[in-house]
Amino acid sequence: MTATDGRVADAVRGSWVDSRAPRAWRPYLRLARADRPIGSWLLLLPCWWSAAIAALAAGWPLPNLWHMALFAIGAVAMRGAGCTYNDLVDREIDGLVERTRSRPLPSGQVTPRQAKLFMFAQIGVGAAVLLALAEPFAWAVGIASLAVVAIYPFMKRITSWPQSVLGLAFSWGALMGWAAAFGRLDAPAVLLYAGSILWVIGYDTIYAHQDREDDAIVGVRSTALLFGERTPLFLSLFYAAAVAMFALSLWSLAAPTLAYAGLAAFALHLAWQVRRLDIADPDLCLRLFKSNRDAGLILLAGLMAAAFLKSAGWA
Repeated sequence: MTATDGRVADAVRGSWVDSRAPRAWRPYLRLARADRPIGSWLLLLPCWWSAAIAALAAGWPLPNLWHMALFAIGAVAMRGAGCTYNDLVDREIDGLVERTRSRPLPSGQVTPRQAKLFMFAQIGVGAAVLLALAEPFAWAVGIASLAVVAIYPFMKRITSWPQSVLGLAFSWGALMGWAAAFGRLDAPAVLLYAGSILWVIGYDTIYAHQDREDDAIVGVRSTALLFGERTPLFLSLFYAAAVAMFALSLWSLAAPTLAYAGLAAFALHLAWQVRRLDIADPDLCLRLFKSNRDAGLILLAGLMAAAFLKSAGWA
């Protein structure tokens, strides 16, 4: 693909953005990664996990469905805003990397001013979602996340651990579901957050292996470059620690067995990723990265089933 046809080299071919969206909207939808929903899923899942453990704690048969819907809208909006911001900060670097040089900003499809206006529009949607939660403590928790989001794009320039900062940002929803439900933060949510950070470091290391060679050339850093051939070992450690943190969260809730069954299935999926990983195969790295949506949904299903059965007195 070329920059002249407006498409992005690493986007899904034949996506609805390229084939059905109005032509004038396409650069903005590409900025927001609307053709690649995996990022929205990965931002959303910790929110839904948090709402599910809140249901377990409260004895509800289901998480708060209004909160679940708001989190879905907010995840799409804030993921889009974050991608737009990241592209604004990285537009010069992106122009040097084969996979990213055809993105809307480095290819000239969108000006920086237009991208900034689009970013603020998406932030406005996120702010409306936050206010709709109607819990002042949750508002404060949500606003605090912006500090982490603001520094993330710069981390690859100063540390080999930018994935850890992404983990702080993408896991924030693990705090939000609980905060929206109870107006405070307690150990189960904090442990869920810690586990999610470790999970994100793992899956984003897999993702970063796609750009390992280009990153080394342009001088940006990542855990993929840091771990190199030892990635399967480190991935195993991070994923195991994530599962341990989630198990502690469930233990602090006195969660029923079914919740642990969901966690076990989640752990098996992560083990499968480690076993399949070949860091020299960018296409496989992308597929394994995307498979974390399925891993997260498996865990969510276990948590929701456990909440339902516990409320009915069957677990």
